[in-house]
Amino acid sequence: MGMLSPLLQQATSVVAVRGEGSYLYDGEGQRYLDFTSGIGVTSTGHCHPRVVEAARRQVGQLIHGQYTTVLHPGLLALTERLTDLAPDPLDAVFYASAGTESIEGALRLARHATGRSNVIAFQGSFHGRTVGSLSLTTSKSALRAGLQPLLAGVHIAPFPYAYHYGWDEKETTRFCLRELDHLLETVSAPDQTAAVFLEPVLGEGGYVPANSAFVQGIRERCDRHGMLLVVDEIQTGIGRTGSFWGYEHYGATPDMVVTAKGLASGFPLSAFVAPRELMAKGWPGSQGGTYGGNAVACAAALATLDVIKDEGLVERAATLGARLRRALDEVAAEHPVIGEVRGVGLMVGTEFTDGALATRVRQECERRGLLMLPCGARGQVVRWIPPLVVTEQQIDEAVGIFAESVEKVSLGA
Repeated sequence: MGMLSPLLQQATSVVAVRGEGSYLYDGEGQRYLDFTSGIGVTSTGHCHPRVVEAARRQVGQLIHGQYTTVLHPGLLALTERLTDLAPDPLDAVFYASAGTESIEGALRLARHATGRSNVIAFQGSFHGRTVGSLSLTTSKSALRAGLQPLLAGVHIAPFPYAYHYGWDEKETTRFCLRELDHLLETVSAPDQTAAVFLEPVLGEGGYVPANSAFVQGIRERCDRHGMLLVVDEIQTGIGRTGSFWGYEHYGATPDMVVTAKGLASGFPLSAFVAPRELMAKGWPGSQGGTYGGNAVACAAALATLDVIKDEGLVERAATLGARLRRALDEVAAEHPVIGEVRGVGLMVGTEFTDGALATRVRQECERRGLLMLPCGARGQVVRWIPPLVVTEQQIDEAVGIFAESVEKVSLGA
C-alpha cells in the first residue's frame, strides 16, 4: 500500500475534501475554521469564486505556455501589475513556481550583479529548502541537519527578537546592528558582500516583526557599502501584514522584492522584482525554468490581486489584525503560559513558555474545530494566519476556541 514519505510532519490529522472561504471540510462533513491558510497561501480564502472562474476560464484556453518559449497575455498583464505594485525603480520580473526558486534566483543575481561572493541573512530566517536558500535558513536546525556544509559565503547576523534576548526592543536593535557591523569588520568584508536578505517578519522563526530602526539601519549600511537589500516577502507580502508589502512598515526601500504564497491563492507561483538595470547584470543563461509564469497560475494571480483591491483586504488585514491582537493580549494576561503576543496585521504569533504546551494547545484547538500551525525553533509559537477574507465573527470564534484550549491545557499542565 502506498504512503506519503514518513519524513513529512503533519500539523493536523484532517483530510480535507472541500474548502470555502475560511473553512475546510473533511469527508464526513466536519467543518474546521482554517487559520493556517495553507501556510499563508489562500489569501482570498478557499475557492474564492472570482479566482475559481479565472482559473477555469484559463484552463480552457491555455494551460502551459512556457515563458522562455512563448509569451501569453496573462504573463504580460501580471508583469505590469507586479511592477506597478513594487517600489520604484523595481520594474523587471523573474517568475518561478516556489518561493525557494525565486530566492535562489535573487541570490544568483545579487552575486552576478555585484561581482561579490558573500551574502548575509539573519538568525531565525526561513528562505527555502533548496541548497542556496537553505544556506540562508536558520529557523530550525533540523532543516540543515545532515546537509552541511552548505553554500559557502553565507553569514548569519542576529535579528531583533527582543523576547528571546530578554531586552527591550531598543536595546535589542542596538545590539543587532552593532553585531552586523562587527560581522562586516571580521567575517564578511563589505566589498565582498553582495547582499543582505531580510524577512520583514520572521516566519518559521517565530512570527517576530522587525522594526524601523533595524531595517533603516540595514538600508543605510547597504547604501554605504554598495550591498543589495533583498526583502523576502514570500509570507509577509500581498497584504498579509496590513500593508501590501511588509517592508512598507519600516520606511526603507529594498533593491529586490521576492513574493510567492498569497500571490495566486493556492496556485504555484513565485517571482522576484528588481530594477531592469540590475536584472541586466545577471549572466546570460542564469535565469529560466519550465513552469515559471504558468498561464493558469498567472490568471489566478490577476484575479487574486483584483479581489484584494476590490474587497479592501489590505486595509481589512490591518483592522482585523488589531482586533486579533487585542483579544489575544487579553487571553495572554490571564494565562502565564503565554509569554508574548506579537505581530503585524493578520500575521500574529503567540509564544508559549514551552513548546510541548503549544503543541497540546494546537491539538486541543483542532478537536474543537480550529486549525493552527506552529513556528519557532522549538515549535513554541502558535501562529495566527487566517485568510484575508476572515470576518470579525470568525476571529472572535477562533480566539474563543483558543482561550478554552489554553485553559484546558494549563489546568492539565
